[in-house]
Amino acid sequence: MRKLGKIYIDSVKYQIHANIEVNGLVDKPDVIGAIFGQTEGLLGDELEMRELQKTGRIGRIEAELEHKSGKTMGKIIVPSGLGMVETAIVAAALETVDRVGPYDAKISVEKIEDTRDAKRKYLITRAKELLSRMLTEEIPDTKDVIERVKSELRISDVQQYGKEKLPAGPAVDESEEIIIVEGRADVLNLLKHGIKNVIAIGGNRIPRTIIDLARRKTTTLFVDGDRGGDLIIREMLQKADIDFITKAPDGKEVEELTQKEILKSLRRKIPADEYAAHVGLKKAEAKRKAQMTKAEKEAAKKEEAPPAPNVPPEYLKMFDELKGSLTARVLDESGNIVAEVPVREIWKKLKELEGAHAIIMDGIVTQRLVDAAAAKGVKYLIGVKKTKLERVPEELTIYAG
Repeated sequence: MRKLGKIYIDSVKYQIHANIEVNGLVDKPDVIGAIFGQTEGLLGDELEMRELQKTGRIGRIEAELEHKSGKTMGKIIVPSGLGMVETAIVAAALETVDRVGPYDAKISVEKIEDTRDAKRKYLITRAKELLSRMLTEEIPDTKDVIERVKSELRISDVQQYGKEKLPAGPAVDESEEIIIVEGRADVLNLLKHGIKNVIAIGGNRIPRTIIDLARRKTTTLFVDGDRGGDLIIREMLQKADIDFITKAPDGKEVEELTQKEILKSLRRKIPADEYAAHVGLKKAEAKRKAQMTKAEKEAAKKEEAPPAPNVPPEYLKMFDELKGSLTARVLDESGNIVAEVPVREIWKKLKELEGAHAIIMDGIVTQRLVDAAAAKGVKYLIGVKKTKLERVPEELTIYAG
């Protein structure tokens, strides 16, 4: 059966939906004729069906019929501009029709639909579309203004740090870890994305302020992804105590990175010793030390020499074996090796192990590793160097040599 189309009069308020069944084969004119004929005089002059249609208070009656097994079945729709009560009376009158032509018939009203509901649904849908357009086309302008204001506030966060007046964020002093970048624009970009423990080298020479900060804090050097960045890394590794290295994606500068790119680059940082070994900087460091005066060598030796540790000699021997390998070993209380992994994976491996007694590695001892080792009951933690440590449990022996 073909679906009924929408039927409109000047002001349709309701639509009467009814089902019809006739015990014979009839057509649409027969059904409509029966409705007009059998309701005539039933409701009085004011609700006479023919007059209501002539005056436009009910619309054209539609009937969709199909023939099946000698019978006629279908649907009737009557559009109404009458009030609710009058429409209900007309609907009830339809059910009084009991014959179409010579055949018995039955009409049953299925529902009276308030067409204003459809209009309300349209209004809601359209209002949502207009609101969505307003949010996507108008609000971004407001957001842009807000972002510009925030950007200006971040710019005002840039400080002049140290005697060289280096561009820096406001959290350099209070942070245990700092990020060292190349220039002021890099500082601004990191501040823009909420990273405040950042300071710039600010020139071709490595400032003394940077060298002093690197001695006291855990440092990450974050440079551009170009040849210039590589050169800065080499110089910084020879002159300052850098702990981690990371670079912007190839061909990109730190000042142009998005927040996602910044965070991804910082997550990919690697220990400075690992980077140095990879690019062969140990020879350069050895050359630099060879050129030091005797007094400088003695001072450096005193500064770098670790205190005599209470560490089993076999642990120190194993530590010497691991130097240059960028490998970490985990031992149980009997001295058995229970795990051997690259230094960068020691975090993950330590979480999986139970009964770890000692960690010996060609890597840097950081506060994060100290806390993780202590939580696992580790008694000895041995590495090539250590960062500034705020908390060291009494039961944990740390050796950095």
